[in-house]
Amino acid sequence: MPSRTLLTSTSLAHAALRSHVEGGREWPLLVWAPGPGVRMVSSAVLGGGIGAREWVLNAQVPPGYDRRDPVAHLRDLASDAGLTGPGVGLMTAASVTDRRHAEDGGVQAVVTAGIGVRGWAAVPGSGGVAAQRPGTINIVVSLPVALTDAALVNAVATATEAKTQALVELGADASGTPTDAVCVAAPAPAGTEAEPFAGPRSLWGARLARAVYRATREACEGLLAAERSGTPVA
Repeated sequence: MPSRTLLTSTSLAHAALRSHVEGGREWPLLVWAPGPGVRMVSSAVLGGGIGAREWVLNAQVPPGYDRRDPVAHLRDLASDAGLTGPGVGLMTAASVTDRRHAEDGGVQAVVTAGIGVRGWAAVPGSGGVAAQRPGTINIVVSLPVALTDAALVNAVATATEAKTQALVELGADASGTPTDAVCVAAPAPAGTEAEPFAGPRSLWGARLARAVYRATREACEGLLAAERSGTPVA
C-alpha cells in the first residue's frame, strides 16, 4: 500500500501522482493539496457545491466501475493518501497519468480526458441510459484571486464553454461526455475583497478560459487522432 505521507503543494501543476488498488490492480491517483484558506466550487460527488476545501483527489478507476458507494470509496482513498479536512473527490476511467496542464496569467488548469462516450448535452428523448464505454473529462482550475460565490459559479460556466470550444475545434462533434466534472479553486476572500465576475470577457474569466481550452485541447487531441486511425481510445 502507498505511504500515507502527503506532500502538499499550492501549485496545481505540481499535483502528486500516487496510486490505489481496485479490482486487484494498481491505478493512478492525482492529488492536489493546497491546504486551508481555499474555497472551491465543484460538481463532484464528494465535496461538491461551494465551500472551504483543502484538497482535490482525481482517482482513476477500472472501466465498468460498478461500486454503489463512490462517496465512501473516495473518502477511503483520501484517508489512505493522508488527506484530512474537507476536500473534493473526482473519479474517471480515463488516464490520470496522461493529464494535461496549462497556465495563463496565473490561472492554472489540469485536465484528464476520456472521450469514448461523448455527445451533445441536449438530445431529444435521451436520459437515464448508462454509458457502456469509459469517458469523463475532469477539469480542475486554480485561480490566484478570491471570487464571490456568483463568480465561482460563473467560472464553472466559463470552464465548460472553453472545454466545448476545444472539442468543437478538434472536430469531436460533441459538447462533452455524460460524466464530466469541474472544480474551481480560489483563495478565500479577505474581508469583502473578491472578484465579482469570471465570465469569458472578464480579466480572470478570460485567463481561465484560455487555460482550460489549451489543457482540454491537448488532452483530447491525441485521443481523437487515435480514434480516427482505428485505435481504441478511452
